[in-house]
Amino acid sequence: MPLPVALLSLATASPPNVLAQAQVEQAARELFADKFPHFERMAPVFTTAGVRTRQVIRPIEWYFEPRGWPERTEAYLDGATDLFVQAASAALAEAGLAGPDVDVIVTVSSTGIATPSLEARAMERMKFRPDAARVPVFGLGCAGGATGLGLAARLAAATPGAIVLFVTVELCSLAFRLDDLSKADIVATALFGDGAAACVVRAGEGGFAQVTGIAEHTWPATLDVMGWRVEPTGLGVIFARAIPPFAKSNLRPAMASMLKGQDLEVEDIDRFICHPGGVKVIEALELSLSIPQGGLDREREVLADHGNMSAPTALFVLDRVRRGGLPPRSVLTALGPGFTASTVTLDRAA
Repeated sequence: MPLPVALLSLATASPPNVLAQAQVEQAARELFADKFPHFERMAPVFTTAGVRTRQVIRPIEWYFEPRGWPERTEAYLDGATDLFVQAASAALAEAGLAGPDVDVIVTVSSTGIATPSLEARAMERMKFRPDAARVPVFGLGCAGGATGLGLAARLAAATPGAIVLFVTVELCSLAFRLDDLSKADIVATALFGDGAAACVVRAGEGGFAQVTGIAEHTWPATLDVMGWRVEPTGLGVIFARAIPPFAKSNLRPAMASMLKGQDLEVEDIDRFICHPGGVKVIEALELSLSIPQGGLDREREVLADHGNMSAPTALFVLDRVRRGGLPPRSVLTALGPGFTASTVTLDRAA
């Protein structure tokens, strides 16, 4: 990959319906207590999840009624397209660009099915050119923010001069279920929110950071760690193994291997910018990467203010870190289905 690739801009977007965690817990108790006999044993997760508020695509009452694939898909197509336009428009404006300037659009989303995909649905509103290349990607889950940015950077490097727009949108709340409850569904209810983020990249100098490395690591025999189960009424979350202990034990050697390919070591990184899957995941990341306890402060802030939005969340953290001042070298990293660690190495622009 010929480098560097300039990260010209970054923008985030959130839906308008804001839910306090206490409100979500009360609603969950009313809906689940009679259906899930172990609810009260699970209820402390609403306090320990580290989430104060989150934003969702529909008013809370919408989630109180049984919903099937048609209704969930309608909500996804409407809401995800709106968030795509908000995030993409803001990212292009920050870069001093507009829709007709975009040559390649990378769209990452795993919480709904859209054919035509989201960038096609947003094409007229964004005024994208008819010859703009479209690259929709499904299935990356929480790793999608890092993996998608890495893919956009590779495409920019392969096409010098091209403006590549990367947008990730996730509406995790649409997987909220009233039927067939599991412990994983209760945890998901305490953690997940909706959001979008967008970046503009181009080969060459400029921007606020340079993409200087991209790497992924997928562990064998880990398909059951995280994912979706597809059922008649919608998607259901899979957390078949405890992610925090897995990350604590396995992330550092994988990170060392990924950085070795860039002639770097873990100690060479000034800041790991991490996807905050939850408080316990954050603590596991700190232990695994030898980060002082509490060092992943922006991660905790984003989790508290927005919940886990899946793929966009790591970019929300990157946005907060850069507004406070990026260190000389950082690594954006996220864990997702596969089970996969995805990384993008960033050098602060001069």
